[in-house]
Amino acid sequence: MKRLLLAVAVLCAQAWAADPVRIIFDTDMGNDVDDALALSLLHAFENRGEARILAVTITKDNRWAPPFVDLVNTFYGRGGIPIGIVKNGATRDDGNYTRPVAEKKRPGGGLLYPRKLTPNAVVPDAQAVLRRTLAAQPDASVVIVQVGFSTNLARLLDSPADDASPLAGPALVKAKVRHIVLMAGRFSDAETEYNIINDIPAAKKLFAEWPTPIVTSGFEIGRSVPLPAARIESDFRRPQNHPIADAYRAYKKMPYDEPLWDPTAALYAVRPDAGYFSLSPAGTIAVDDKGRTTFSATADGRQRYLVVNDTQRARIVEAVAGLISEPPERCH
Repeated sequence: MKRLLLAVAVLCAQAWAADPVRIIFDTDMGNDVDDALALSLLHAFENRGEARILAVTITKDNRWAPPFVDLVNTFYGRGGIPIGIVKNGATRDDGNYTRPVAEKKRPGGGLLYPRKLTPNAVVPDAQAVLRRTLAAQPDASVVIVQVGFSTNLARLLDSPADDASPLAGPALVKAKVRHIVLMAGRFSDAETEYNIINDIPAAKKLFAEWPTPIVTSGFEIGRSVPLPAARIESDFRRPQNHPIADAYRAYKKMPYDEPLWDPTAALYAVRPDAGYFSLSPAGTIAVDDKGRTTFSATADGRQRYLVVNDTQRARIVEAVAGLISEPPERCH
């Protein structure tokens, strides 16, 4: 116990040593458990003073996604983080883990993981949350981590001026967003990728019209860095009940090793200079009508994709596994 308290004290002493990265997390929470891992990773970074989660917006049009996000935020002591959800979006099924974890009860009754949102709650439109959140931030300060479909960000680009900001979508993005980091596309072969094909028009619009730099973690990156199932059983020891470990166990029959698709995007967004990844040359990324992504190097390009070697892969797995299993105590 003394060791744990000392570790937390060290983290808190280091917190806010530099300005935290201001993050908007855009996720299709519920389709794959790596979204939950990525959200946990961002909370761990905020505990260390490296990030600040401004809002979470959801591109999975399912009523259990917001309660799950809410309970994870509440678990980490940040139940006030604004949450928005897509309207008339893709993938409306429950998935395997959001509802079971959100409904999990204590032995004596009552929710194991407290949350404010119910599955029937009226959740704000993601576009409105994005506009309001961006408008309140300093210029060129926000990093958007998109690990689901491009629906919300494409609609943001189409958004008109409103009460939140006199700027239309493109101007608001250009003023407030430093860059975006995506988990999207495939750059090692000519196959399609899930986040792209679920809203191809939105993905095409995003890569063609987004006015700030883009870095994307392709399918091949996450597939090459799986999280060992043994780390779920060995690392999540405190507290006894953890929503991320429960989500992992609910998603598939254990044991299985989950590719770290979405956490790689979150890791790069917060620690771009830590040497976990290398970058492609600068260029442009295009999405064709079938959802395939192609990259063209150009001298004035502002889009890149991540590259990793074996040494970096080992570091990525260790960093993600260690951070997502840290106790949820918040620095004060």
